[in-house]
Amino acid sequence: MNTPFDETVRRGTRYNSGIIWLHWATALLALTLFLSAEIWEFTEKGGALRNGLKAVHYGAGITLFAVFVLRLIWRIASLKTLPEEEKGVLGLMGKAVHYLLYFGLAAQISLGFLWRWSQGKPVDFFGLFSIPDLIGISPDYRHLLGDMHSLLAWIIIGAATLHAVAAIFHHIVLKDGVLMKMMPGR
Repeated sequence: MNTPFDETVRRGTRYNSGIIWLHWATALLALTLFLSAEIWEFTEKGGALRNGLKAVHYGAGITLFAVFVLRLIWRIASLKTLPEEEKGVLGLMGKAVHYLLYFGLAAQISLGFLWRWSQGKPVDFFGLFSIPDLIGISPDYRHLLGDMHSLLAWIIIGAATLHAVAAIFHHIVLKDGVLMKMMPGR
């Protein structure tokens, strides 16, 4: 695995393996979180499937928090080896979507913790440990936080879909290698 400090990785070729792994882990976790929340809405309240989906959601949320923090640290440490950024309108659009995804994920992770705590419950990690309410959030904010968490989930999925479509456009139409810079094992 290439580290951010590996001198053999040159700017302009591809992302290092750490960034690639963290990118795909983030995508998989975000999709898992979205689908688990959407599916549990159609299951029986208090039922085993619903409770299982919630457990997956909370555990994946804590995992996403850890991956997100690691990703930020790794990216900052990798600044000198990142591929060149695209110029022009496409570069500006790409940067805007990337910022939306980064800020959206940071806000979504925060909202998830706050919403759970506003329900008077800790955030549980697959029964191994729980993160209790660290700030004393009022239950009065429960519905607002839930609505914001749900809306932001759809915004993130929309931005991620736009991001994926743009990567496919680069690969099929522009044939500029942008997609391959983020593919593992190349």
